[in-house]
Amino acid sequence: MSIANNTATILVSEVGPRDGLQSIRQTMPTAGKLRWITALHDAGVREIEVGSFVPASLLPQMADVTQVVAHALTLPGLHVAALAPNLRGAQAAFAAGVHKLTVPVSVTQAHSMANVRKTHDQVFADLAAIMQLRQSLYPHISVEAGLSVAFGCTLQGAVSDDETMRIAERAAESGVDEIGLSDTSGYAEPRQVRRLFTKLQAAFGKKAGGAHFHNTRGQGLANVVAALDVGVTTFDASQGGIGGCPYAPGASGNIVTEDLVFMLEAMGLHTGIDIERLIEARKWLKESLKGEPLYGMVASAGLPKGFRYANQQSSRQV
Repeated sequence: MSIANNTATILVSEVGPRDGLQSIRQTMPTAGKLRWITALHDAGVREIEVGSFVPASLLPQMADVTQVVAHALTLPGLHVAALAPNLRGAQAAFAAGVHKLTVPVSVTQAHSMANVRKTHDQVFADLAAIMQLRQSLYPHISVEAGLSVAFGCTLQGAVSDDETMRIAERAAESGVDEIGLSDTSGYAEPRQVRRLFTKLQAAFGKKAGGAHFHNTRGQGLANVVAALDVGVTTFDASQGGIGGCPYAPGASGNIVTEDLVFMLEAMGLHTGIDIERLIEARKWLKESLKGEPLYGMVASAGLPKGFRYANQQSSRQV
């Protein structure tokens, strides 16, 4: 079901503070993170994945995640999300008070071993324990299985729809609230996106979640349009396009939040995000991550003359 001609509201989930920061060598000072997250919130971003609950010895960029979550929880109306790759991390995330937890589940065994050093059976045993803990003590917290390398894997190569759907089935059986698809390695193309999300929705209904695309090979926004065509309404993006996956060689380049929001609003799809204030939020990245390259066309070109947000348009055409 296409939403391209509807007055739909699209959720743009900002993942820069997690996926972006954990994939670069520099460590952003805590004060910079807090200012950046506040600026994103002030621009109208309604969901932010603020960090990963992982050992600081592995990802020093995430050593302050509990403090960052505590700050994010003070921002009115913000849906605070985080990632945890195992039960220990999930316990810490639940205790910190996140609203949503994403557990990464690799479609390929090769990526699973590189990313979390666990086989599929071990990953799903961990996921079952996480869901049992959530059910008993934290039923108000939603849990998403984020299917990494769902469209292709730098380590394995091509990934078939059947492979992805088998992992999605196991995730659904664990009791997760949502199953999202991630193009971790930048393999996805629009036909594949339409096909796979259609299968996901047919198989799992409301559990079929959002899309996490990378722009590694320039297909990011084209893949967003393809996902919109089949009714996907949640998209991850990273301000300035920072980040990638440290365990998928060459898979740099999250889609740029500013460019995504501009495209959606220009299409008549409401995001609730002020693009000019969003661009202003980039200053905290520039100040805190000296020399780190930032990407995106809209930040350079600005808004076109006469631009109107979706809720200002009298008629919506694609």
